[in-house]
Amino acid sequence: MNPGSLPEHFFRHESGRLVAVLSGRVGVGHLELIEDAVQSALLTAVETWKSAPIPENPSAWLYRVAWNRLVGDLRQRTRRLAILEKHSGTAFPLSSVDPEIASEKEIADDLLHMLFFCCDPTMPVESQLVLSLKTLCGWDVREIGLRLFITEENVYKRLSRARSHLKARSRPGASSHPADPDSVAGVLRVLYLLFSEGYLSIRLDFAVRNDLCLEALRLTDLLARSSVGATPETAALMALMHFHQARSSSRVDGSGGLVLLEDQDRSLWNRDLIQRGLGWLELSARGETYSRYHAEAAIAAEHSLAPSFSQTDWGKIVHQYDLLISVEPSALHELNRAVAMAEATGSAAALARLENALPPSWLVLSYQWFAVLADLHFRNGAQDLGNRYFLKALESAPSPAIKDLLSRRLASYAGKTKAE
Repeated sequence: MNPGSLPEHFFRHESGRLVAVLSGRVGVGHLELIEDAVQSALLTAVETWKSAPIPENPSAWLYRVAWNRLVGDLRQRTRRLAILEKHSGTAFPLSSVDPEIASEKEIADDLLHMLFFCCDPTMPVESQLVLSLKTLCGWDVREIGLRLFITEENVYKRLSRARSHLKARSRPGASSHPADPDSVAGVLRVLYLLFSEGYLSIRLDFAVRNDLCLEALRLTDLLARSSVGATPETAALMALMHFHQARSSSRVDGSGGLVLLEDQDRSLWNRDLIQRGLGWLELSARGETYSRYHAEAAIAAEHSLAPSFSQTDWGKIVHQYDLLISVEPSALHELNRAVAMAEATGSAAALARLENALPPSWLVLSYQWFAVLADLHFRNGAQDLGNRYFLKALESAPSPAIKDLLSRRLASYAGKTKAE
């Protein structure tokens, strides 16, 4: 057996778990040393397990290697003997017969604590996002940059600032447990982004990364069941994730390519997950709060309950987009509203709305913008304009899976035009 036999998401999940547990043991002030130790343990595992059997408990093996590396670094670089003495009983030798690193409850508590620490409301939102995605979710700098529409250089800068801020916050006398209501909104943003990356990946080798969707669901469930995180917004996000996850088996074809909503086999949709989503949606209605997660969950519910694409109540979806834009103004939401509007009232009205919009430069240069304009112009009979925008969409598509999806859509329009 070699590392390739482990689930694709194994090392990514272990990275976040290890960072959280080790931060709980020695303090988040040593975050950079902790991340270095975890990365070293993961690389050691990849090399060692190529020629040696994978341990019965690979998680415990990784913990011991990371812990021993961290202890060495603390001795050499920081000389924090008090920390070493306090935790000396947990520095297992590699030959330890006890593979357990921590109870599941301890790991859950450490993950929740680390989520809140990364989403410290005294940091800029941009820093919260990059730190959480890098530290707990195992994203690389390129992935973060693509998702946040920033350069890799800016990602590095934000990571550096965030780590410096946390180091200052972790000094004696500073708050050691930032899990408070003001931090929940930041945690939800990160979990939403994590799920979004899994649902439509920008990675070259995956169109859908179900492991990230499941990880986001797990962490959001952890938040929803905590005393501080059990809010209407959290319940709404849980509903949204369940509705989307219910369609996961129908979103890719036999070759791994993306399948459009209108072409999906609805008999494959997981009705149990849809019912759970409806339960969470009902729970989210308690109280006076209405957030973007409520609106997006309501949109996803309409799709999940519609018997077919043509029988979808597009008027209700347009209304939900209006509510979404009222609570979370966004050019991307306007773009998605135009797509729903084209189904509800026709492409001409949708085009007219977009022509009066002033989208930001990052959207105007994105494949989403070009693809929607191409779609609407094709529907409106403007073949030349449709072709022009579709070519731009193909050029700016961030992954082969998305490019392939756009190409198939272009071919279907070309076929319809010839048939007419």
